[in-house]
Amino acid sequence: MSRPRPDARPDARLDGGLALAAAVVVLVTLLPDGGGWTWGAPLAELHWYATGLDSTATMLQLVGNLLLLAPAAVLAVLRWPALRAPGRLVLASGAAAGGIELLQWLLPLGRVVSPLDALLNTVGAVVAGGIVLLLRAPAPSAA
Repeated sequence: MSRPRPDARPDARLDGGLALAAAVVVLVTLLPDGGGWTWGAPLAELHWYATGLDSTATMLQLVGNLLLLAPAAVLAVLRWPALRAPGRLVLASGAAAGGIELLQWLLPLGRVVSPLDALLNTVGAVVAGGIVLLLRAPAPSAA
């Protein structure tokens, strides 16, 4: 019987970090804030962002949406090599962001269901994962 290679074992620190990141996302996005749900019309939200860039509340919402999935994306790219393919990273990030909005719609949480939030979450995750990929890329060899 052969022993598993040490590099084939899941990294418990990454798993723990992913669990923590997921818990924070759940706490931030899925705690009840009333009942039912409200539709966040994408054009109205775009207008709100575009005209509110000098507002602390708008910038907090914008930056929060961009950063929501970033820690999980960084850890996921490090944990699962398959997510190092940009297309897979985009799909996984979009699925996570879309899943959040779907749950906010399905559950009576009193949340705003927003396709724009899902897009911003996805963009933030892909950029964060992409930065990890760039930092981990082998340096070009001097030939």
